Amino acid sequence: MSRLNYNHLRYFWAVAHEANLTRAAEHLNLSQSALSTQIRKLEDRLGHELFERRGRNLHLTEAGRIALDHANAIFAIGEELVGTLEGAAARRQVLRVGALATLSRNFQIGFLRPLLGRPDVEVIVHSGGAGELLQALRALRLDLVLVNQAPVRDAVTPFVSHRIAEQQVSLVCTPNRLPGGERPDLAALLATHPVVLPTSHSSIRVGFDALLDRLEVRPQVAAEVDDMAMMRLLARADVGLTLVPPIVIKDELSTGVLVEAAQMPGLAETFYAVTITRRFPNPLVRELIEAGTPPGI
Repeated sequence: MSRLNYNHLRYFWAVAHEANLTRAAEHLNLSQSALSTQIRKLEDRLGHELFERRGRNLHLTEAGRIALDHANAIFAIGEELVGTLEGAAARRQVLRVGALATLSRNFQIGFLRPLLGRPDVEVIVHSGGAGELLQALRALRLDLVLVNQAPVRDAVTPFVSHRIAEQQVSLVCTPNRLPGGERPDLAALLATHPVVLPTSHSSIRVGFDALLDRLEVRPQVAAEVDDMAMMRLLARADVGLTLVPPIVIKDELSTGVLVEAAQMPGLAETFYAVTITRRFPNPLVRELIEAGTPPGI
């Protein structure tokens, strides 16, 4: 039985991380045809195709994901061996995080804080849409993804959604909308002030619309926004009552730039750290999830 050629495995590892044959060939200083030949030799040795082509990019097959897990472990151990024998300091660990572009930056920083600034850890954060981030997670280019809606899990999409936080939602505004600090009842507030709301696909918006129906109130909608950073700016600009989790505008609340006009009982935004089942998971993922998950969640 022939042995595994680790040069072939190294070439595969480079292509898998680039997800693009041209870029990998440039980094390895090889021609594309030569690199393709090396990958085919590894596939012949393993008896499975490791990539499938979709458009210009290469995507790992199931066998490819398994091979990449092993390759990551093999090359990490090799680097650790070299570092140990050379008396080098422990190799820095890397955590690759995907975060929904519309997610609160304050929440992201709070969740990642246990690792930020650690000399042995580098955190890489990619922002984007849920679809592209989850695709990158499945392709093993990310270790976890932060979202506010749990993706569907089935045999085809093996996501694991860790519920890590839940933030109650409030209506906030500038102090001049509440003269004398008075807080009228919710129906009166909504009847006299325009509102800034999340877009209709948001779980917060669904609950808020149901509340409006029960109150029989139809407020003037000044803006519908799917980005929490933009909602924060609109609240500061005094566009209207803004429906957000307080964590989004915690600095403004602490300094009095914004005030809480009304709490929304029963309305909350839930945050999830999404992972996939891996044979060799990044140990930083478990450490971060355990540090960021409050008791009882």
